[in-house]
Amino acid sequence: MGKIWEFFDTLDELVYVSDINTYELVYMNRKALQTYGFRSLEEIAGQKCYEVLQNCSTPCSMCNNEKLKQGQFREWQYYNPILERQVMIKDTLVEADGRQYRMELAFDASRQEQRDNIMNLEAKINEGLRVALHQKTPSQTLEVLLEYLGKALGGERTYIFERNEQGCDDNTYEWVASGVTSEKDSLQNLPSEICANWYQNFRIGKHIVIKKLEDIRESDPLQYENLKRQNIRSLIVVPLYDEEEIIGFYGIDNPPQKALGYASDMLQITAHFIISSLKRRNLIRKLEEISYLDQLTQIGNRHAMNRFLCNLREKDSLGIVYCDITGLKRVNDRDGHSAGDKLIVDACACLKRSFGEYSLFRIGGDELLALCTGIDESSLWQRVEQLKKYLQANSIFMAIGGLWERDTFGGIDRLIAEAENRMYSDKEAYYMKFGMDRRHPLDTISGWI
Repeated sequence: MGKIWEFFDTLDELVYVSDINTYELVYMNRKALQTYGFRSLEEIAGQKCYEVLQNCSTPCSMCNNEKLKQGQFREWQYYNPILERQVMIKDTLVEADGRQYRMELAFDASRQEQRDNIMNLEAKINEGLRVALHQKTPSQTLEVLLEYLGKALGGERTYIFERNEQGCDDNTYEWVASGVTSEKDSLQNLPSEICANWYQNFRIGKHIVIKKLEDIRESDPLQYENLKRQNIRSLIVVPLYDEEEIIGFYGIDNPPQKALGYASDMLQITAHFIISSLKRRNLIRKLEEISYLDQLTQIGNRHAMNRFLCNLREKDSLGIVYCDITGLKRVNDRDGHSAGDKLIVDACACLKRSFGEYSLFRIGGDELLALCTGIDESSLWQRVEQLKKYLQANSIFMAIGGLWERDTFGGIDRLIAEAENRMYSDKEAYYMKFGMDRRHPLDTISGWI
């Protein structure tokens, strides 16, 4: 289910997709295949859209391929001689795999109510996307779009669930109407068995419409209890796919009964934009991770430290542990950089064991830093002693400069500089203890300098 148009496979209207340049049909939904007498997509492979849909030998005179734009629908009406009825056409341009396609939705225009609903649907989708896509971040786009959909469809709650690494579902985004209780915090790490029946339907391209909650009481008791606890009476849930992988779902709770079909169409169409925003968000997160994470130790780098300091509150107590891995250059020169990397990783592992719940950074080749907000002074020194024991047990020496302050009103740069000076004092004491001269790199004690 890697293409946007496959979300319309169960839509009760005609949908087809053709290559803009070759006119070859690449997709017809189930309704269109059935209407035109086909049983599978394989039967339309290589056929031209104008041959199949209009029974013409050349491209249609009313073809508007050159006018189509991505993200916009063009609307027009036409009497189809094969269908023998007036149809309302909705055309748009879709890009996939580096190619451009025409996607067309055909609705029976003989019913005034349906025609009005279609026009309203287009206007609402275009307006919602216009507002949402102007937000600064993908997460803000998703939040605005959920709010817009919830209000436009008259629902009580709209939401996005994403599958986590454990195979459970997390409610990552939510909008609730005025007076409705938020459920987001209580719907984290939802056990996979609760939505198991939904995912079975998602795997065959179906979405979920529950008109009355009591309808699933016997067939899906786990989901029934989950939804009943949330005061859900009806809902629509649409799957979210990344290529062929199901990454989650999104939906709406308690929409008006008379609007279920309309709401279902709207959610299926906008699913593509939900997925696009999630993928952009994930890309930005990955870039931020690369920008702020030391790839060797998997702790923060100097950029991450600067960001942390910008958000530091002056009134908070702060413990600083400034560390220098002694002997790193000697190991690199003698045993190679892979051995030096292992020394850094092992030293960092000791720091993580002692200060793992606080903010850790690698700010130089051999320098590590722990910044502990809210820690009390006695706890800081206990952890420093614990760190020294871990280092000794692993035959690692790090010079350590520790400092605790009740607040940081005196300036954080000054405090870090003081902790660094204490680290250098500890390092000098180490060299003096073993009668070593730091200026002569060949002086060694047990392999360390």
